[in-house]
Amino acid sequence: MAINLSKGQKINLSKEKQGLDKIIVGLGWDAAKKRFGIFGQDIDCDASAILLRDGKFVNKKDLVYFGNLKHKSGAVKHCGDNLTGNGNGDDEQIIVELSKVPNDVDRIVFVVNIYECLSRKQHFGMVKNAFIRVVDQNTQGEICRYNLSEDYAGCTAMIMGEVSREGNEWHFHALGQGTNDAGIGDLVNRFN
Repeated sequence: MAINLSKGQKINLSKEKQGLDKIIVGLGWDAAKKRFGIFGQDIDCDASAILLRDGKFVNKKDLVYFGNLKHKSGAVKHCGDNLTGNGNGDDEQIIVELSKVPNDVDRIVFVVNIYECLSRKQHFGMVKNAFIRVVDQNTQGEICRYNLSEDYAGCTAMIMGEVSREGNEWHFHALGQGTNDAGIGDLVNRFN
């Protein structure tokens, strides 16, 4: 049975699931409906994984997103871009093979930004049912889930959560931090 997390909560993935190696980080969202109809064009949210070394982003190849679907180590793979968020379940998935994560990578941060948010005048107040979840790829069992429940109106990007290495154990931390970053470049700069 999956653990439902609140903002700021952290769990030890290694203790929850002995022998855990391959995880799927699923991210999902839906476009909110306006009172009289729906918002103009589709909201294209993009999920990305930022690999940090000592808490810092040090190499542009440590960003896995729709333009770079696989980390050079093979440890992190993006499963592709969903342009609309339509449908049930995960809208985008990122697979992490924990045993392949380079030893000097201590955190993998999962973020979502709205593509062309400024020109389209879109923000997370136009998005509902946003979540991040961690699934054991081998069993397809959901380990934990964090449903965003706050009002993020005006925010154009989200720092959803992170997987971190602490000694020989892996943890997941539900963050849910809204930002005003216009794109993935601005999000990455937060970790320089």
